[in-house]
Formats: sequence, C-alpha cells, structure tokens
Amino acid sequence: MFKDNFANLVKSKQITIYKVMKDTGIPRTIIYDWAKGEREPVSEYLITLADYLNCSTDYLLGRTDDPEFNRKGT
Repeated sequence: MFKDNFANLVKSKQITIYKVMKDTGIPRTIIYDWAKGEREPVSEYLITLADYLNCSTDYLLGRTDDPEFNRKGT
C-alpha cells in the first residue's frame, strides 16, 4: 500500500523522487527502498513525507483512500 500511494502522490504532484529527497533531507537509499517496496517508513520520516506531500499519514499507510483524511478534521 505505502509503495503505491507514495508513487501516486509523487506522480500526481509531478515531482521526482530525487526532489523529494533534496527537499525533505530523507536519505536517498531510504526513499528508493520505499519506491521499490523494500522498506516502510518509520514515524519520523512518515510525518516529514506526509507534510511535504500535503497528505495524511493514514493515506500513505493505506488506512484510507482519502489523502486528506484527518488533515481536515475528520
């Protein structure tokens, strides 16, 4: 779930994984492991990534199909 949601958000925002890495400071190896589905994010990076992509952590983790879930007070 995370791998797909991460890929969909990056694509929909028309940014590259490299840009995510540069803008967030998350190490390249971690981001590429996420993209390949070889690793799930730890809470520190999950929060950073959700803030950067302007979505909820629940969406990234596949707990909801709504990227705005819990960001809009629901």
